[in-house]
Amino acid sequence: MWMLGLNSELVFVGDAGTTEAGRPSRRYGVEWANYYRPRPWLVIDGDLSVSRGHFTDVDPMGDGIPGSVETVVSVGVSIDSVRNFFATARLREFGSRALIEDNSVRSKATSLVNIVTGYKVGKNVRVVLDVFNLFDARDSDIDYYYASRLPGEPAGGVSDVHFHPTLPRTARANLAFCF
Repeated sequence: MWMLGLNSELVFVGDAGTTEAGRPSRRYGVEWANYYRPRPWLVIDGDLSVSRGHFTDVDPMGDGIPGSVETVVSVGVSIDSVRNFFATARLREFGSRALIEDNSVRSKATSLVNIVTGYKVGKNVRVVLDVFNLFDARDSDIDYYYASRLPGEPAGGVSDVHFHPTLPRTARANLAFCF
C-alpha cells in the first residue's frame, strides 16, 4: 500500500506538448506482485496495481487528475534454460482513465501481448527475437483530451481525444554479448 501527496501535480498542456505545474494532489493505491516457480525453469507471475488520484483543492472543473492510471495488470510466463532456449510471454493491460477533471471523458483500456524468445549460444552470447504487440491491437499508448484546431475549424478549436497509437506488430532480432 502506498500514498503520495504533491504540492503541485505536473499536467500535460495540449498543443504546446509540454507539462506545467498544476494543482496539489494526493494519490494512493495498492500493488500486489505474485511469482510462482513450479519448476526450476518455469516462472509464472502476475501483478496488479490499483490506485486513485485526485486534486486536493476545490475547483468547479473537478478533482480528477487527467491521465492518472487507475488499474494496471501484468501477467507473464517465462521459461529459462530448457536446452539453452528461453522464452517469455507477457500480457499488460492499462485500464480506462479520466482524461479531464470531471471524469466525463475517459480513455479506452490498452491491452498488449509481447513475447521474447531466444537461444543461448555458449555462456556469454544470446540470439533473441522480440515480438511487440503480438496480436496487432489497435490501442493507444496514451490519450489526451484538449482543444486543437485544423484548417477550416473554429478559431477556438475543437475539443477531442488525441492519442499516440501503440506500435503495430513489430519484431526485433538481436545478438547479445554478455560480459
